[in-house]
Amino acid sequence: MTVRAGWLLPEGQTREDTRLAPIGTMAPEGTLTTRDGVLAGGAGLAATGTSAMQVQISTGRAIVQGTSVQGSYPVAVTAPVTLTVPDGHAQHPRIDAVVLRVIDTLYETAQQDAVQLEIITGTPAASPVAPSTPSAGIKLWEIAVPAGTSAGTGGITWASALTDRRRYTSSYGGIIPRGYSLSFSGSYAGQYRDNGTELERWSGTAWAPVVKPIVWQPLPLPAGLTSPGHSPTQYAIHNGRVWLRGEITASNGGSIAAGTTIVNLPIAVPVPIWLHLPVGIAVVGSGPPLGALVGSRSLTLNLFPSTTPPWAIYLNGLSWAP
Repeated sequence: MTVRAGWLLPEGQTREDTRLAPIGTMAPEGTLTTRDGVLAGGAGLAATGTSAMQVQISTGRAIVQGTSVQGSYPVAVTAPVTLTVPDGHAQHPRIDAVVLRVIDTLYETAQQDAVQLEIITGTPAASPVAPSTPSAGIKLWEIAVPAGTSAGTGGITWASALTDRRRYTSSYGGIIPRGYSLSFSGSYAGQYRDNGTELERWSGTAWAPVVKPIVWQPLPLPAGLTSPGHSPTQYAIHNGRVWLRGEITASNGGSIAAGTTIVNLPIAVPVPIWLHLPVGIAVVGSGPPLGALVGSRSLTLNLFPSTTPPWAIYLNGLSWAP
């Protein structure tokens, strides 16, 4: 068989069927349901136009979820399958769907148990919509079929007709790969997914980046100091660290005197922190350049006393953390 399902046939499931079909506890969607979808790896269940009105679906593996009582079916497509698209409607376009479907006679009226790749023909309309996916089925692709399309008229332009509708699943605890849509909720707090750019974690109510982006905010300077437009002074709080960046110069173009207050952070620091400062900068009231600041108070940095005050101070790389 080319398309095989585990735990479907009342008898006759071979050891090869069991080895090929994915088994084990997959990513849940409910207490008794599994997140259905394609298993990532290679180009699983990819679509390629092979002739004017025929599309070929490549090999791959998937999980197909039925009702909560019915359970889920592990499926393997072990050889490419070619499907023929019906000719287009004379007047209106339509959208067809390529579906991987399980037919289980215990739960629906059918002649026999089967698992198959099939094309569900959409309804022709001036503004067509894709057909719904049957129970115990997953949509893989949509095909735009223009009005009047047939092999005799040149057939379907496959490069623009195919829309990828594969969504992906993984084993329990695994990271769900990016599929065609990100508009789905997680199933449990601590679940992870790849959104195509970065890793996200489900908090129980929303997806949030695992590594939060750095958000820089303007850092006002005391009177007498300025910052050039090409390197403005900014601060950020990121991953438990406070960061400063930018260039500070005297407003009059002269030197910055020793002991000048150069930074007065406009926020309170809520936890004890150790300051790791470059040579030449100290913390007000802390003594040496490496000191401790305890409690919820604002940070003020002074220029460390020096016989040769600098003309400019560069904060890039200056940071401190709990």
